[in-house]
Amino acid sequence: MALTSKERFELTKFVKELKTYRGRHTELVSVYVPAGYDITKISNHLFQEQGTAVNIKSTATRKNVQDALEKMIQHLKLYNKTPKNGLAAFSGNVAEREGQSDVKVWSIEPPMPMNQRLYRCDKQFILDHLESMTETKEVYGMVVMDKREGNIALLKGKAIIELATATSNVPGKTRAGGQSSARYMRIRIDAAKDFYKKIAEMMQDNFLELKGNLKGIIIGGPGHTKYDFVDKYDYINTELKRKIIGIKDLSYTGPFGLQELLEKSEDILANESVMTEKNLMNKFFDLLNRDNEMVTYGKEHVKNAIEKSAVDTLLISETLSDDVLDEFETLCEQFGTTFEMISIETREGKQLNDMGKFAAILRYKLHY
Repeated sequence: MALTSKERFELTKFVKELKTYRGRHTELVSVYVPAGYDITKISNHLFQEQGTAVNIKSTATRKNVQDALEKMIQHLKLYNKTPKNGLAAFSGNVAEREGQSDVKVWSIEPPMPMNQRLYRCDKQFILDHLESMTETKEVYGMVVMDKREGNIALLKGKAIIELATATSNVPGKTRAGGQSSARYMRIRIDAAKDFYKKIAEMMQDNFLELKGNLKGIIIGGPGHTKYDFVDKYDYINTELKRKIIGIKDLSYTGPFGLQELLEKSEDILANESVMTEKNLMNKFFDLLNRDNEMVTYGKEHVKNAIEKSAVDTLLISETLSDDVLDEFETLCEQFGTTFEMISIETREGKQLNDMGKFAAILRYKLHY
């Protein structure tokens, strides 16, 4: 399950804040409640740990641990049951000066199910599991090819990562003098087979180690070469062949071909965040060309439109500072506007970044 840009932003912001805190001793409490686990059992466990904490020799550390556990126990009483995806909660004395007390508690329901149970006191909050959720693990393999060249890439999140390129030795259709047409055809077929083997080896070298993180492979290119490669010969590793989920007709190979393959795979990638982002930006650009009074862009124009309740969807570049993103997310919540962060890993996202980082699709036309 891929996170939306907003979910990733919220989780990253939460983790970033908690990373700033450090305990003077092992007194910061981290608790993970797995999805489906009885939260009252966690509370009972914390109550027992609170009793055990009396054995801590240092008076200051003992007090900080007991206070953190008490704060956590009281906080968990707010939940009648464990949230759908589980719960991560953190508490501790985060006062800047030693000897002072400022015990705080934080909690978050993760955007995807959590299967880890954890209780730990440490000098820092244990955030690895949450942080790993913000990383894109699942990828798609991409192959574009014709008789001249082949390119291997990964689609990871919204980024196309080029991995390998191969060129073929298949001679042109016009044969050199002194060779029979049959011999020349055999030379072309043998060269094509060598090229197919090379592409298959590149796929094996780059895709096979991904195992369960490889959601599928999409192959494209001009002409019939891609079909010969997949269907006519048996060079592709059996495990990888089962991963092929689409074959697309393209006009190009190389970097342009990879971009074209992404665009023509909308049917396959419909639920992926990269396609959601591209579709939103394409809707904005289409309205900009066709009915430009139904869109606006630029920070001040967009902010003004939101405050007039005129914005249906805000498109905002993720390159902006956290403070600005927070400001506009709060503004969107206040006026019922959908908040969408756009990366710069797609062509459309780069266009948004270049045109001022703020764009909006309106509910109705504004007349200034």
